[in-house]
Amino acid sequence: MRLDVVTIFPEYLEPLNVSLVGKARARGQLDVHVHDLRDWTHDRHNTVDDTPYGGGPGMVMKTGPWGEALDEALADGYEAGAHGPVMVVPTPSGRPFTQELAVELSERPWLIFTPARYEGIDRRVMDEYATRMPVYEVSIGDYVLAGGEAAVLVVTEAVARLLPGVLGNAESHRDDSFAPGEMANLLEGPVYTKPPVWRGRDIPDVLLSGHHGRIARWRRDEAFRRTARNRPDLIERCEASAFDKKDREILSILGWQPSPDGRFWRRPQAVEE
Repeated sequence: MRLDVVTIFPEYLEPLNVSLVGKARARGQLDVHVHDLRDWTHDRHNTVDDTPYGGGPGMVMKTGPWGEALDEALADGYEAGAHGPVMVVPTPSGRPFTQELAVELSERPWLIFTPARYEGIDRRVMDEYATRMPVYEVSIGDYVLAGGEAAVLVVTEAVARLLPGVLGNAESHRDDSFAPGEMANLLEGPVYTKPPVWRGRDIPDVLLSGHHGRIARWRRDEAFRRTARNRPDLIERCEASAFDKKDREILSILGWQPSPDGRFWRRPQAVEE
């Protein structure tokens, strides 16, 4: 996979040199190119922003530097043999970034990130490049950052770990929270390692039983408990048909029951047992 990032703070992307992403780069699984947007300015102050049309506070990033930077990044990528570019625009007004979207992006061979500052990028930039490639406007949460670079790091790490060979164990992400399949609408439950007793605290006996079926059921039940406690909205959006008999039993214990519309609702004042 090739990654291009255009930013006014290239140093912000230094974490891409460490941990799993750094190792993937060193092995050639991830080809990362970070570009300084100010290299495509033509005034003494390297100006990348201007006042917004229509008035209002803040500044808007200009079309000129972005257009030149993206044109050159695309030309460089095509010359190097890259294909199938996708533009990823981090913005709080974008679609939520989910594990499902991370999987989708991990199947793309070339991602071009455009982290903005100030009030964002002139809309015409996205409209222009949407005629040349898919444009994904994504939000990593319902809050506003000073800039999009942190979001680039989040998206890159979520995507890169899904690439073949990046994780030491290819099965590691199968049981992740939100992972497609059985965990699509659940949070991963608690995990434990050695020693079996720490400061008087034991690990659950089932994890020492060696009974893989019981362990799998315990882990799924714990996933339901954590999801019901921390993200009940995930259960509310699920169709009841997505859960088997055992799933429904633990949901009932946790205070949930099927509704006529085929989903689940939580009984008033339900208490987790």
